[in-house]
Amino acid sequence: MHRKSAYILFVAVLAMLVIGIVMLFSTSAFARDSHGDAFFFVKRQAVWLGVGLAGCTTATLVDYHFWQRTWWIWFGAALVGLAFCFVPHLGMRINGSRRWVGAGPLTFQPSELRKIAAVFFLAWWFARNEKTSGRIVAGFVVPFAVVALLLGLIVTEVDLGSTALIGATMFVMMFVAGTNPALLGALSLTGVAGILFVATHMPERMARLSAFMDPQRFKDDAGLQQMQALIAWGSGGMEGLGLGNGRQKMLYLPYAHTDFIFPMIGEELGLRVSLLVVFLFVVIVICGMMIALHAKDRFGLLLGCGIVSLVALQAAVNIGVTTSLLPNKGLPLPFISYGGSNLAACLFGIGILLNIYRQAQLEPAVNKKRATMQVRTTPRI
Repeated sequence: MHRKSAYILFVAVLAMLVIGIVMLFSTSAFARDSHGDAFFFVKRQAVWLGVGLAGCTTATLVDYHFWQRTWWIWFGAALVGLAFCFVPHLGMRINGSRRWVGAGPLTFQPSELRKIAAVFFLAWWFARNEKTSGRIVAGFVVPFAVVALLLGLIVTEVDLGSTALIGATMFVMMFVAGTNPALLGALSLTGVAGILFVATHMPERMARLSAFMDPQRFKDDAGLQQMQALIAWGSGGMEGLGLGNGRQKMLYLPYAHTDFIFPMIGEELGLRVSLLVVFLFVVIVICGMMIALHAKDRFGLLLGCGIVSLVALQAAVNIGVTTSLLPNKGLPLPFISYGGSNLAACLFGIGILLNIYRQAQLEPAVNKKRATMQVRTTPRI
């Protein structure tokens, strides 16, 4: 199974990209009002797809230990990117949040770099401090404090989704590294309480929570997206209305080509294809974890687990939001939703996983011995 995991992973990601481009072509034409080009979003996504594939190829060929040696560069770049979000004429304020940086026709979200930078740092730290990962200072206080620098700045952007995603990924990586479970339990409770506190003190976020609790009451304002998404699911049924025949994309469902593209898959292609998308994410998670568990060293193990966690948690939140299982939160569906910086970051992460696989295959004898040692020194595995 491990020997085929990289190939299965590649096919699953390729299938996701195909579904994403097809659905973007179908849904984005009705979001062209401010651009005047029915193919504006498709063209832009195609450019980012090229950038992402180039990044994926580079990450596949470059030894993943390069990221171990240069983690501090990417962490510093992430902090600089955060600062740019608040610079006049560079930072862009959309829907009450400052998450974007614009340079001419190009716009991107520095938060994607922050996610990768946090994973690089945590993998480096716990690989370097393997024997002390169960202690309070080395295994909890220091890594949490460093990542909290990023999280604190992200909160000021009013980006609670990315904050929760990075925090949850940090939790997973700490768990795998062997951090004290009691400290992780306290961290999770504190994190949830902190996000709820911030959300309840922001009118827009509080409205989303209220709409989640009583969607029928707020179906015309804060709960509009999720209510229209449910209508899309109901309209599609098992077989779907047919590719291009969806109705909710006709300006009934806001952002049908971005965060809420998953209900459009259900409406046009039916429940079967929707479940296929979920299955493909499960395949990506299983293959990614197989690659991580067979990495030739501890850094590869933690790096692989962090990347898989980022993709899996983001997909789970998006699917939960678009099926009204979670409050509305603006996180795109990896590989499928419109959003160039997220697509490029996800493909870059897949490239790193493929390189971890390549490195393990290049040293099969050594890898077998080290993998056995990893299981002993990492109680969570």
